[in-house]
Amino acid sequence: MSNESKLESTSGFTCPIPKSDYPNILLAHGSGGRLTHDLISKVFVPQFQNELLEPLHDGAVFRVGGKKLAFTTDSYVVNPIFFPGGNIGELAVNGTVNDLAMCGARPMYLSAAFIIEEGLPLEDLLKVVRSMQDAAKSAGVLLVTGDTKVVDRGKGDKIFINTSGIGSVDVDVEISPGRMEAGDRIIVNGDIALHGIAILSVREGLEFNTEIRSDTASLNGLVAEMLAASKNIHVLRDPTRGGVATSLNELAEQASLGIEISEDAIPITDDVTGACEILGLDPLYIANEGKLLAFVSPADTDRVLEAMREHPLGRKSCIVGEVVDQHRGTVVLKSRIGGSRVVDMLTGEQLPRIC
Repeated sequence: MSNESKLESTSGFTCPIPKSDYPNILLAHGSGGRLTHDLISKVFVPQFQNELLEPLHDGAVFRVGGKKLAFTTDSYVVNPIFFPGGNIGELAVNGTVNDLAMCGARPMYLSAAFIIEEGLPLEDLLKVVRSMQDAAKSAGVLLVTGDTKVVDRGKGDKIFINTSGIGSVDVDVEISPGRMEAGDRIIVNGDIALHGIAILSVREGLEFNTEIRSDTASLNGLVAEMLAASKNIHVLRDPTRGGVATSLNELAEQASLGIEISEDAIPITDDVTGACEILGLDPLYIANEGKLLAFVSPADTDRVLEAMREHPLGRKSCIVGEVVDQHRGTVVLKSRIGGSRVVDMLTGEQLPRIC
């Protein structure tokens, strides 16, 4: 058979899984960096592609009976399940509330499904569940349905939690990665990288001069104040797995615009800076669970900042960068010494099982 005939005979075949340098799933595929991004874009999105999934937002926004709703889901496998500043339970509630808030929604109802390993102390389960109720009450949402499964000892890791949430969106609120515009100012609501370092300190038995606590919190109240100040908030994103750097790269790529951030402007505590220097980590890639990035029209930036600083979770809000027409799809950091460097997605494994 000629080469031409061979090509014709195989032209109808397609590869069900795109070729990859990694034929098997690695722990790093769950760390939020380049491998996570590639896994989603090459394996999941092509199979489930539809107009509601296409924006690749923190949740899907759609209309039902004339009402505008947002829907999201997430799973939590954090190790350890108890850490300074929180535990897997409140993290699950706060994370799902925040995903809805990043869509501009008012979170209303949650579901929770528990996969529990045989041998988990009942006292620990009660602590997790009670913290979830406290977090739901604080966020003003109700947990209205759920499921429980138990797996054999050694077949899980204490407890995994899946949460889904639904919320309502005002008709005049349009928050989406596609709305990003050149000139938008980028605001963060406080110190970054707290959650990741808090988890790492317990996981690795590290001790610092002061305890670094997770920033886990529900951001829907803060977002409500921001939207009351201005509807010209184009994009919201909570920089969880992969940190600020990964979130900015994803948004720059989706919008095909450039992003510039200033190293001097990024708020980081001295303790986190010191921990990152000791451990050889870049705080820009470390997970947050109570922080948001807001892309705001220049004309409304001051108004939004003022509203954010009036809220307990936004008192340290500041502008860290802006969207530009240059170097599209790329994030550039302006250093303290006047130079510039590209901030790309992390390829390797930094902090898996962080949420």
